[in-house]
Amino acid sequence: MPLSTNRSTLTQFLIEERRRFPSASGDFNALILDVALACKGIARAVAFGELGGVMGNHAATEGGTINVQGETQKALDVLSNEVFIRRTEWSGNLAGMASEEMDLPYQIRAQYPRGKYLLVFDPLDGSSNIDVNVSVGSIFSVLRAPADVEATGRDVIEADFLQAGAQQVAAGYALYGPTTMLVLTVGDGVNGFTLDPNLGEFMLTHPKMQIPADTHEFAINASNSRFWETPVKRYVDECLAGKTGPRAKDFNMRWIASMVAEAHRILMRGGVFMYPRDTKDPAKPGRLRLLYEANPIGLIMEQAGGRASTGERPMLGVQPTALHQRIGLVFGSKNEVDRIERYHAEPIKVELSNPLFVERSLFRV
Repeated sequence: MPLSTNRSTLTQFLIEERRRFPSASGDFNALILDVALACKGIARAVAFGELGGVMGNHAATEGGTINVQGETQKALDVLSNEVFIRRTEWSGNLAGMASEEMDLPYQIRAQYPRGKYLLVFDPLDGSSNIDVNVSVGSIFSVLRAPADVEATGRDVIEADFLQAGAQQVAAGYALYGPTTMLVLTVGDGVNGFTLDPNLGEFMLTHPKMQIPADTHEFAINASNSRFWETPVKRYVDECLAGKTGPRAKDFNMRWIASMVAEAHRILMRGGVFMYPRDTKDPAKPGRLRLLYEANPIGLIMEQAGGRASTGERPMLGVQPTALHQRIGLVFGSKNEVDRIERYHAEPIKVELSNPLFVERSLFRV
């Protein structure tokens, strides 16, 4: 295979971005490169699969250990979390971290200097797919630490991380699939980098990614249909009705159960992803986590010309109240997300009790 000599590396891309800000210190670039290195390490572990001895649940017990989310940890969940920490904490760019796999904020150890950024991440999204060899990924978000944290170097607390998605400095994800990709926004569009296994470098292969405003694909977990709210049922029913329905076109339904893979498909060809709030567990206002799943994916979508929403309002305007806060998430092609928001805003129609006048649906409850 020929070398990718005509493409920019991630390092070159970041240097060119930095030139737009002559007073920048370079700390941000160094942090992104540390994150990229962590993603390379995780990609290698995923690629070895069973040969690497890190498949299955974490710990020797049959049931595995349970993380703060109440989910069984896979061995690669724990390994990936450790890789993120060890590859990023040493350089003096971070004031602290937060992760799906850790209950409390992570304090930078005393032997390392502390910096001005906060890193929040889901080290291995879609880990239920690991053992069946389906694409998984990592998601990350970079925030600016509060001024007093930067000035004093004090320990970080939960409140330091509770920043709305619009305040993110950068966001991205790595996709560990047939090729390893890093998709990144630093607030100036979205760019995709493919890992060149010969050079060990991320090369710019998908500059200025854009999401089509219209689509004929949607992604949702249909097994939860009996728990959906009325606006979501209405939207899905209309998509399933196809050309003979109110949308007058056919839709395809997709579901991978890996949000990184879903997001990447939408970035590449359009679509809409829905993991909405439902009534399955009234104690949880949604399934996905706001700070390290919904917000970074939301920023990527918005920067690529798409949209991200709770279903009722823009995702990036939500003020977080807890480190592991859950939320409903809808993202993708702008016109479809707009429509779903509109359905939530419209008054609920009361259906007639006579079954002769009730519209049929695969997902009617």
